[in-house]
Amino acid sequence: MNYRHAFHAGNHADVLKHLTLARLIALLARKENPFAYLDSHAGVGLYDLQGDAASRTGEWLEGIARLWDAADLPAPAADYLNVVREMNADGVLRHYPGSPELARRLSRPQDRLLLNEKHPEDGGLLKENMAGDRRVAVHLGEGWHLPRALLPVAEKRALLLIDPPFEQPDELERCALALQEAIGRMRQTVVAIWYPIKDLRQLKRFYQDLQKSGAPKLLRAELYVHPADDAQRLSGSGLAIANPPWGLEEELRQLLPWLAERLAQSEGGWRLDWLIEEQPAAAKPATKSAVQAVGRKGRKG
Repeated sequence: MNYRHAFHAGNHADVLKHLTLARLIALLARKENPFAYLDSHAGVGLYDLQGDAASRTGEWLEGIARLWDAADLPAPAADYLNVVREMNADGVLRHYPGSPELARRLSRPQDRLLLNEKHPEDGGLLKENMAGDRRVAVHLGEGWHLPRALLPVAEKRALLLIDPPFEQPDELERCALALQEAIGRMRQTVVAIWYPIKDLRQLKRFYQDLQKSGAPKLLRAELYVHPADDAQRLSGSGLAIANPPWGLEEELRQLLPWLAERLAQSEGGWRLDWLIEEQPAAAKPATKSAVQAVGRKGRKG
């Protein structure tokens, strides 16, 4: 993908990623002790959906715009939508939070945010957007170095989002290596890896690499807006989540069918299963699963 995130802000992939991130933060916040949020490829943090970049693609119209006035909103989606609505208090959908801003607004005073952005211009904008919040540190460097540079953290609990631009052909492999390194340095880290669903052969190898990562447990959540049979288009996206907090699987099982119906562009679908199941002995093979199809065109409401 030719990727600067401003072109894709608020699309169906962002909705899945950010809604899940909001739930991860909420579930971690059930315990009073602090956690650190780490973001390897943070972007600028704030996006203008009516700006030049987002207007060129209009991808947000098939994403967050479909949820904006939803009357049947599932309860676990409330935190995410509340942030978006707070940023658009006049009732007109224009401003959209990237993952750093979402995490900044949903985290607590005792939590800390460690953000990284390699692109110099975007990194400068990220610093400006995060200015004034003393809990936030912005690093300008290679995102793949984040696990070895910052883990383990003093807080003893960490949530790491790995969300690269996927401009290079080896980035799925590098995601798996980053997971392995993060788990090796701080085994209890909650790691969420976002990935595009395009080339199914590459994804099969990616799943196999993830299963060799050494993660104690690894949940796979995928959302499809088209059938995954065309490697030339973005059919959907997924999240591989190591050490997901208790309750996330149940919430995603409620959210994914709703998202698949809301965001489908031709035929929607979803999948939720374990690539690595938690157990005391040797790892079991991945749970067998199938994509759950919605079988209808997405609605605009």
